[in-house]
Order: sequence, then C-alpha cells, then structure tokens
Amino acid sequence: MKIISEFFKQNRYKHILDLIRKNWFKLFVAMACMMVVSWTTALLAFLIKNILDDIFIARDDLMLKLIPIVVIVTSIIRGVAVLGKEYLMNHVGQSIIMSLRNDLYSRIQELSLGFFQKERTGVLMSRITNDVAVIKNMVSNVVTGSIEHVFSIIGLTVVVFYRDWKMAIIAFVVVPIAFFPIVKLGRKIRKVSTGTQESVADMSSFLHETFAGNRIVKAFGREHYETQRFLKKSYALFRYEMKKVKAQALSSPVMDICGGLGIAFIVWYGGHGVIKGTSTTGTFFSFLTAVFLLYEPFKKLTKLNNAVQEGLAAVDRVFDIIEMRSDIVDPVNPEIIREGNHDILFDNVCFNYGEATVLDGINITARPGDVIALVGMSGGGKSTLVNLIPRFYDVTAGRILIDGVDIRHISLSSLRKQIAIVSQDAILFNDTIRNNIFYGNHDASDDDIIEAAKAAYAYDFIQKLPKGFETTIGELGSRLSGGEKQRICIARALLKNAPVLLLDEATSALDAEAEKVVQKALENLMKGRTTFVIAHRLSTITFADRILVLSGGRIVEEGTHDELLDMQGDYHKLYSMQFASHDEERPGTES
Repeated sequence: MKIISEFFKQNRYKHILDLIRKNWFKLFVAMACMMVVSWTTALLAFLIKNILDDIFIARDDLMLKLIPIVVIVTSIIRGVAVLGKEYLMNHVGQSIIMSLRNDLYSRIQELSLGFFQKERTGVLMSRITNDVAVIKNMVSNVVTGSIEHVFSIIGLTVVVFYRDWKMAIIAFVVVPIAFFPIVKLGRKIRKVSTGTQESVADMSSFLHETFAGNRIVKAFGREHYETQRFLKKSYALFRYEMKKVKAQALSSPVMDICGGLGIAFIVWYGGHGVIKGTSTTGTFFSFLTAVFLLYEPFKKLTKLNNAVQEGLAAVDRVFDIIEMRSDIVDPVNPEIIREGNHDILFDNVCFNYGEATVLDGINITARPGDVIALVGMSGGGKSTLVNLIPRFYDVTAGRILIDGVDIRHISLSSLRKQIAIVSQDAILFNDTIRNNIFYGNHDASDDDIIEAAKAAYAYDFIQKLPKGFETTIGELGSRLSGGEKQRICIARALLKNAPVLLLDEATSALDAEAEKVVQKALENLMKGRTTFVIAHRLSTITFADRILVLSGGRIVEEGTHDELLDMQGDYHKLYSMQFASHDEERPGTES
C-alpha cells in the first residue's frame, strides 16, 4: 500500500489517477464485489465448524439439509461477485489503456519531423502497445489485488482468532515457515482470439505506415484525420479485448459454483456416515481451513511490488512522450496565408543539426511560377533546404519569408496547405487508389480525382486494375510498380492544388521508361506553381528557371543550365560525370 501511495504522490502520475477517477462508479462496484468475494471465502472457512460439529458430531438432520444450501448459495454469490470484479476492473483497465493510447498517438502526431528521425518506429509502436498494456496491468491487478487481499486477510484473520486466538498467534509465526511456497511460476497465457490478433496486426500496420509516412501526413495537414482513423482502430481493439476478458472471467465463477456444488454434495453424502458414529473437531478444521486460505493473499501481496515497478517504468516511458512538446509550434497569434501564388524568400538562412552546420548563408528569391532546381553531391543540404519551407524544421538563423511574412509567424496548417510534396520515397497507405489520391484534398469530388489521375498519367493503368480506383494497393503501395506509385503520389499532389511544390528526387528511383512517363506527369504538376526541385539526374532539370549548386551547405553556383555549363565549375563537373560518354546527345548543347 505504501508503494501505491508513493506512486500517486508523484506529479507526473496524476494523469493516471485522473483516468481512474473517471471510472469511480465501476471501481466502487468492483470494490463491493471484492468485499463479497473475500467475506464469502471467510464464511466458507467459518462454516467448517458447523459442518463438523452440527452434522458429523451432533448429527442434526436439519443442519444437514440447511448447510449444503448455504454453501451452494454462498458459492453462487461468490461466483457472481468474482465475475463482476474481474469484468469491472478489466473494463477500467482497458478504458485507461484506450485513453493512454489515444493521448500518446495524438501527441506523437503533433511532434516534429526531427522527432521521427531520432526515434525508431518499432520503439514508438512498443510504447503504444506494450508499455500501455503494462500500465493497465499495474492499475487493474495491483489495485484489485491490494484491495481484495486486504479484505481477505481481515475476514480470515477474524475467523482464525475467533476460533482459537492462542493457536492463531502461533500460526502467524509458524505457518509461513512450515509452508514455504513451492508454487508454479505462472500459467501459460492463453492464445489471443483470432479477432484480437487481427485487430492488433491491423493497428501495428497502421502505426508503421503513419509513422513512416509522417512527412506526407504533415505536408497534407492530415494529423487530425489520422488521429481519427486511429481512434476507430483503438476502439475496435478495445472491444475485442473486452470480449476476451469476459470469456476468461467466466471460467473462474463456473469453477467456484461447481466446487461449491461438489462440497455441498460431499457434506450431504458424507454427513450420513458421520452421523452414525464418526467424531471430529469442527473448530480445528475451521481454523485450519482459514489458515490455509490466509496464505494465498499474503503470498500474492508480496508479489505486487514487481507489478508496480514494471508499471512505473512503463509510465515513465509513455509519459516521456506525452509530456514532450514539439519544437515546431504555432505562434501565439498566427497569421493566415492568402490563397493564390506566393513569393518565397530565403534571407541568409542557416541551419545546424546538433554541432554540424548543414546550411550556411542561403539566399534565394522565388517568384510565382519559378522552377528552382537544387543540385549537388549528397550531404550538400538540398533536402534540408526544402524541408525548411513547410517547417519540418526551423531555421537556426536567418528567416524564410512567404509574401514578406516570416513563416514562423504563420499558422502551420495555413502554411502547409499552400505546399504539396512529391518525394523520392512514394509514401502510400494500405487503402484504395481512390482514397490515396483523395488524401490530397478531402473536399474533392470523384470527377476531380479522375482528372488528377489523368493529369498524372495514372488513369490508364488504374482502369486496368481489377477494381479500378477501388483497388487496395497493399502496405506502402506494395502491389504497384515504382512508376505507378509515383504517379499516384503526383495525382495526390495535383488534387491538393497547392501553389508551392516541392519535388525531392521524385524520379531518381525509377528506370528510364518509368521516368519518362513520370516526368511528363511532373510537368503537368509544375504548371503555374512555384517549384523547388531536388534532382539527381541533371537531364531532368535543364528547363529550370534557375539551378542552384549546393556544396557544404552553401550555394556555390547559380544560373540556368547553359550558363552553368559555360562557367566550367561544379555544375559542369557533375554534368560531365553523368554524360561523359554521351556528350553529343546531351540536352542543351549542340552536336
């Protein structure tokens, strides 16, 4: 009990206490059931004397008929109380686990992209599933166990001292030594029902997708949408768990009732023989029974500390995240960006990742409709530069302005509404093609989805699929080719119809044939939009209004394709490396 009181004294655990308080009525009824269970156990031990003395010694026919009925009624009442206690306490525990899961998932969705890069997906999934379950075990089992065992000890102790107080004093010293426990470490956990397994697997798959694809979730402003989807899956799992609890809880009262019937029959049947001349001491057997029954709650109380310690560790792991605050937050009085095209200005932007300088003194001006290409060797800071625009990260120094307003003064949802992203990794969800495209704009009609698919050169291959737009594409689009996945991503970005477009090596993972089709789709996507393109294949960005060459986090060259070739600098070296054997065919030069 001291451990539990210390637990609730700590401020960070008040959240758990609040969740418990919300279920106070169920807890109150469960405690009443615990009292019934404990005191009916003591009553059965108390009745041993009456059974022996009144039936076997006094040979009272009336008691022979009455006591078996009392035993049966007591066993039934006890069985119902066990069922109520098990179900209600597990209901409270499962309600707490659902609330914690929901709070934890909502908090994770609010955290910045940097958090997801530092944390492993499996660890996050474990905190939502395993750690929260350990907390539930602590709340349900420890609270239930401590209250029930205390009631049992009080009731049985009264019986023991009432029957023989001198022997009771000796027993409380000798019995724990005489009956040093040889107990099984525990029963094997029953296999989870098929429905629970499927629900857990579905939730794990969903978590993996939304965590791995969090960049897309944030870019399209779908945090709330994903949280709502998670709440539905969480509730489905909750229902399956409660069905399992109900089935498991029924086994104990059934055994109790059957045991009570068996005892009643033995008392009735064996009593006839005892009445004929068998003599026994009821007080002794009543006392002995109570002592044996006392051992179990004492033993279990000593084991509760392990569950408490495991629970406290889980609480720390879960609340380390729940109490975490994102380093990317809305301003106190956020501004809202107007609809339409925008000017984007990088004003002496710097960005550090820990001690390392990733970007240093970046100055870029992009007008509506401009195509700005970013090239350079890996590690030059291209992806980081692009990720600063939707505030996946915040600048370390300098500022980024949209229409003259620092993006840190703009509402995150308003800012990201203006931006569409197509990345090298085609992040799709295990849903239909229609819903994956629809993800870009939940106000779009079916005709809008079809037009976006056509503009992305995806319509023809979609129509050839067994269910067309209603075809489920598998986890991360595993049932589609790389080019097909990328065209679905482009259709999604087209449907969003954002004025600012970020392309992060959108064709680098494709073969030459797929790249041609995707490049045509990208040209449709870029029309009229301010576009930042990260390119590995320089042939795909020769049309850009400006090409920026990044090296060591700085812009070392800037110009059009032809201007940069004439400079004979870093861009020329990169270009020559890719087209050394095909100089006569390279775009933008004369043969």
